[in-house]
Amino acid sequence: MTDLGPLIPRDREMHPEPYWPDYKTSVARSPHQPLLSLESGPSEETGPTFGHSRFGALDNNLILNWTKGAAPAVGERILMHGRVLDENNRPVPNTLVEIWQANAGGRYRHKKDTYLAPLDPNFGGCGRTLTDENGYYQFLTIRPGAYPWPNRGNDWRPMHIHVSVFGHSFGQRLITQMYFEGDPLIPLCPIAATIRNRSQLDRLVAPLDMARSRRLDFLAYKFDIVLRGRRQTMFENKLEGM
Repeated sequence: MTDLGPLIPRDREMHPEPYWPDYKTSVARSPHQPLLSLESGPSEETGPTFGHSRFGALDNNLILNWTKGAAPAVGERILMHGRVLDENNRPVPNTLVEIWQANAGGRYRHKKDTYLAPLDPNFGGCGRTLTDENGYYQFLTIRPGAYPWPNRGNDWRPMHIHVSVFGHSFGQRLITQMYFEGDPLIPLCPIAATIRNRSQLDRLVAPLDMARSRRLDFLAYKFDIVLRGRRQTMFENKLEGM
């Protein structure tokens, strides 16, 4: 997020296809002309940014933050945790990580979500935290449900959590998704299929981490985020990382 030195060359063969007919909305959204590379300016490289002092005690606890601790969300309790790292495996501290997700039934708290699953009155579906000096972050939440979407005849999105990583300005924002180990819907998802290299897709799949799971409380899933380089996590908005 700061000056990390020369960018390690990327392999474009590992990046998702912008035009993928099985992913219907990519047909209209994919570019029809060669992309232009523009230099960033002060508006992308400087503020506005976020205030570190505005975090609440429950910001990274999605089970309780919607009701401010009054009542817990319904669903399987999980711990999502990991580290934000640069291409040389160095931690990236004091970095804003935000997540948002569907509830345990697979429905988002969004007025345009018309899925038949009920809303959970105790679940808002979003949270945020800062990485510590070792680049570590964690969220206590519930496992999101899979849900159908109007793509082909019977397409379902795998269980997933959206992840946003901020740098020092809004121009330094990366967005990706975390999937869950063992989900049988991952190989069937047209969005996941745009990542043709299976090793790249696997970097979006969080393995079960029994070492961090808590007895009679929650299972843990480990999701490290690598910003750039050959081990980079796939991002939706800026594929080469920061």
